Formats: sequence, C-alpha cells, structure tokens
Amino acid sequence: MAKSRCIGSSAGLNSFAGHLVCYCSFRLILFSTLDHPGLRHYGDLLHVEYAELSLIGDREENQDRVAVIADPNAILMIVIDGMGGHADGARAAETARQTIADAFSKIAKPVFDPQGFLHLSIGRAHANLVNLGANLTVETRPRATCAICLVQDASAFWAHVGDSRIYLLRQQKVSERTRDHSHVELLLQEGLITEDELTDHPMRNFVECCLGGDISLPGMTVTKQKPLEAGDTLLACTDGLWSGLADEDIAALGSVNGALADALRTLGESAVTACGPYADNTSAVALRWPGKTP
Repeated sequence: MAKSRCIGSSAGLNSFAGHLVCYCSFRLILFSTLDHPGLRHYGDLLHVEYAELSLIGDREENQDRVAVIADPNAILMIVIDGMGGHADGARAAETARQTIADAFSKIAKPVFDPQGFLHLSIGRAHANLVNLGANLTVETRPRATCAICLVQDASAFWAHVGDSRIYLLRQQKVSERTRDHSHVELLLQEGLITEDELTDHPMRNFVECCLGGDISLPGMTVTKQKPLEAGDTLLACTDGLWSGLADEDIAALGSVNGALADALRTLGESAVTACGPYADNTSAVALRWPGKTP
C-alpha cells in the first residue's frame, strides 16, 4: 500500500487485466452442536460462508495480508495493510497478521472478553512492528493499518487502526462502518468536506495513527457488541477496495444469492478498475451470517 505517511503515533494465482494477482478462497463450514456441545447458535447446525481476496493492483508488490480463522465457537477476520511509504510494508503486514492470529489461537473460545482481546492483540502487533524498526529512523520504520472482527455467539465485535475498514451490510444497505483514523475523516466529521470529496482530497493518504513507528500505543477504535441478523454480511477491507467504490457498490455484496467468494472477487476487480491505472493493493475478507437454518 502506498500511504504518503503516518502523521500520528493460499490458494492460487489468478490474472485480471494482465496485471493482477489474486489470492481468493471460499469455505463453507458446517458444525454440529452434537460434535461441539459448547456451541450456542441457532438451530442444529451453524452454516457460515466466508471468503478472502487480495489483488496486487498496479503495484510492484502486494503489501496487504488477510486471513479468516475459524473455530467451532468463534471466527476471526483479519485485514492488514502494510504502508508502502515506509520500510518493508509487506513484512510489517505479515508480522501484524501473524501476531493477531497467534493471539487468537492461544485464547479459549468463545472469547470471554472480546473487546479486551481485540485491544490486546492489536497492541501486541503494534509492539512487534515497533521492534522491527528499532534500528531505523522514526520516519522509515515499518507501519501498517489494520481491521479485525471477532464473530461469536451470533454477534460481532470489531476494532481498527488507520483507514482499513469494517462494514456491516444489512438489507442491501451499509448499516454501519468504521470511521477512519485519517486527516480527511476528521475534515468530514467537522463538515468541511463531503463523502464524495474523500477519495480525491490531496490529504486522502495521510493517516493519523497506525501500527508501528512510535513506541506509544496508537489510537484504536474498539466497538461494543453488535448482534447479527439473518442475512447480514461483514466485510473487512483495505482502502484499496473502498476508495474506488460507492457505498451502494459495497452494499451490493450483502444482497448476492450466489457464492460469496465470486461476489467478493467481482467487487475487488471493480475497485481496481475504478482506481486504474494507479490502483493500490486491494484486499478484503467477507462473512455471511445465516441466522436460523431451515
């Protein structure tokens, strides 16, 4: 990802338009409550569909990392965007992804304190990125933005740092989305610019906080519990995806009847096309919540 600066604290390869690399996977998980008596969900089976996507866009290197980690009692969605304007963005993204994934693998599930887990795992990822750049000048240390979402007990909890986002799609609309830790988001909240002006603003690539860099813990947003309804879709993505799309385009992901992986790939390719010929790495993970089963 080519961020200007931080001003605050496998499946296979596919081609698109001759210059994209895509990592995309689809999984359908069926968990029986007889096999896993600890499950507390609707009906006798839990059917969860999720997908991962990462496109290189028009960059020389893909510095995004994504993951969906499924356990019978909880699922964790991870999106990390390495900041290409700083040293080794790809390594920063991989380190952050692995740190958060390791934290999830070691905790009992369902997670007793979801918000505490999100805060602590992001803090550990930040500390590891700080260590990566310990011998570099502050301006060149590896950095990343992130968005992670924990799904358990028919609810979602999410947290983010920077301008990677979480969307909750419901009834063909964007029901909720995270607010970026960026200069243009501050301008938007103060009413100085409109949503339509976000993507073309000259300060659009300046984030107010990120993982790595300064030793102090970055500002992060951690949500309260968000109950899920049948048909809801959760989307975590880097700015390479959302910056090229309108909310209506993103909301359409929640209304598809076909495979979620196919719809996510189509959405990603549309974002790359819209941002060409300077498209950023474009990555996302999505999860469709079924609610009651027939």
